[in-house]
Amino acid sequence: MHYNAVRTDQLTAEIARAYGIERSKNKVLLNVSVLKKSAEGSNSPIDSEVKVTARNLNNQLKEVQLRPINEGTAIYYIAEIGFTGTETLVFDISATPTGSNTPITATLTREFFAD
Repeated sequence: MHYNAVRTDQLTAEIARAYGIERSKNKVLLNVSVLKKSAEGSNSPIDSEVKVTARNLNNQLKEVQLRPINEGTAIYYIAEIGFTGTETLVFDISATPTGSNTPITATLTREFFAD
């Protein structure tokens, strides 16, 4: 599983427009992808059930609405999450690949500044 979170104003206007993302100093884009390793060692994207909870250090939950993106052979899941001022966000990520009953889990903690 690969994941990352960046402020949406760091995206180019072209990319933001293409994916319907609002560029803002107060929004974070979370991107999650799940890869399956083949017998020969190469990785390929796999459709998965992805669930994310997001919270700040005060344990206030943030709304996360993931949407799948399928582009050719690429499969990933994105969500925009709002924040205010300077906030550390904790993302608890769970992904269950299609055909599996075992979720892959990870936690991403990142501090964001609205400048």
